Amino acid sequence: MSRRLTLVLGGARSGKSHHAEQLALQCTGPVTYLATAREGDDEMQLRVALHRARRPAAWGLVEEPVHLAEALYTHAQHGGCVLVDCVTLWLNNLLFGDPAAPHAYPDTGVITPPEAWTREIDALLTALPLLPGDIILVSNEIGLGVVPMGAVTRFYVDELGRLNQRLAALADNVHLLVAGIPMVVKGPALGAAK
Repeated sequence: MSRRLTLVLGGARSGKSHHAEQLALQCTGPVTYLATAREGDDEMQLRVALHRARRPAAWGLVEEPVHLAEALYTHAQHGGCVLVDCVTLWLNNLLFGDPAAPHAYPDTGVITPPEAWTREIDALLTALPLLPGDIILVSNEIGLGVVPMGAVTRFYVDELGRLNQRLAALADNVHLLVAGIPMVVKGPALGAAK
């Protein structure tokens, strides 16, 4: 089975989404953009609109904030490409649940995530090695700064870091974006023959 998994990491406004889109443009088959964001407030709606405006009209769009593995099984195909933007928001959606009835957490102490947390993460990690075609995952590298305040924020930063490590171990290519410049962490140099 022909498959290639690329993980694109970076901080906020590092250029990771744009880089992932450029990688998807290099795919010869159909591209499906799998969006994990929930539109939410005005600021988030503007971010979503900017992403929509720069995507090619020919790309398919799937919006799935929670059941990422299921959506990947449905849309990954031989000769095709699925771009997931982004793992960071997906993990947030798992942690806080439905915005209409968000999961509450204590300010201190041990954080126990919802039941869907482990089930959905395990499903994603099981799916990725089995999927055909090109899969491009975008995720934030958020653990490079100060230790955050609040137990749930520390839990989230730690768990995203752990998930990024697991995704990178599965990936054929890992790119890190720094100030808009892609750096190869794993895989062939950019521009090298595939």
